[in-house]
Amino acid sequence: MSGMRNISIGNGIETKQQHHLSLPNKSKKLIQNSKEMTHQINTSEARVYVGTYAKYNDGSIFGEWLTLSDYADKDEFYDACRELHNDEEDPEFMFQDYENIPNGLIGESWISDSIIEVLEALEDMDETRKEAFLIWCDNGHRKLSEGDIDDLISDFDDDYIGEYEDEEDFAYEQVEQMDLPEFAKTYFDYEAYARDLFSGNYWSNSGHVFYNC
Repeated sequence: MSGMRNISIGNGIETKQQHHLSLPNKSKKLIQNSKEMTHQINTSEARVYVGTYAKYNDGSIFGEWLTLSDYADKDEFYDACRELHNDEEDPEFMFQDYENIPNGLIGESWISDSIIEVLEALEDMDETRKEAFLIWCDNGHRKLSEGDIDDLISDFDDDYIGEYEDEEDFAYEQVEQMDLPEFAKTYFDYEAYARDLFSGNYWSNSGHVFYNC
């Protein structure tokens, strides 16, 4: 195995080449998570695999999964990270993997100051509302890591209309609220009306409908 260094992971041994494919759920997942929307998450199980850059550069991915709901705030989480890596005087933490954390709250070398508060707020939402909220955020309306989470949720509530089977279903509801005679509704082109609605005042994703403000 010329040209490869052995790296200890737990009680096993693997090569430097293999190491890049076997970080806890693969470090390349960090790149995937930044590109893919994650709308269905279990925030009570949000967790981070915490290593350090010094260990990584020395050929080790030693670390542990830390569950964020175990900590009252970011400072308490960082205290746990320092305790985990107390063999280093000034550890530079490396968040090598994470699960059940929405986009925009964590990267390989940073974590949002408000991550605990955001996760607690999401935990209070039912699954439908949480999914809609994360879709709304991911469509460029606001970043979860910026501003007060309560203000962000309030802005979402102003934009969110509800969940529908599809855009035509929403158009049907709008027509039902109009003062039209029943015979006129039988000739109504709901598909065309839906196209008009969603090219202007509304937008939708995964069945959730929002005002296009």
